[in-house]
Amino acid sequence: MPKTAVTLSNAPKPAGPYSHGVVANGFLYTAGFGPQDPATGLVVEGGVKEQTRQVLRNIGAVLAEYGLGFDDVVKVTAHLEDLDDFAEYNEAYAEFFTEPYPVRTTVGSRLANILVEIDVVAAVPQG
Repeated sequence: MPKTAVTLSNAPKPAGPYSHGVVANGFLYTAGFGPQDPATGLVVEGGVKEQTRQVLRNIGAVLAEYGLGFDDVVKVTAHLEDLDDFAEYNEAYAEFFTEPYPVRTTVGSRLANILVEIDVVAAVPQG
């Protein structure tokens, strides 16, 4: 199975030995992204709504690098530090996705000084 790594300069630098994304078998799989500003490397200020927006902007940069957008996303996995933040997270999430929505799993997780982390799987058009 051939795979192609996607790494870019306008997304937060990976914190370990992983790529921003990998394309394999007709799909782009992204790493889990937190709410770091790619210019500063710092977590954006604000609550879960602001952090969700930044996470999705970071993911959008990876999608765009491969010529994709949020309409190409088929699966989303989101981790919230506090599930009580779900409504605010969901409001910000809805700003980026349109129908037909991707499938989604949202779970509570212990995160390292952030409120939300998200990864996606996007279908790469064949042709």
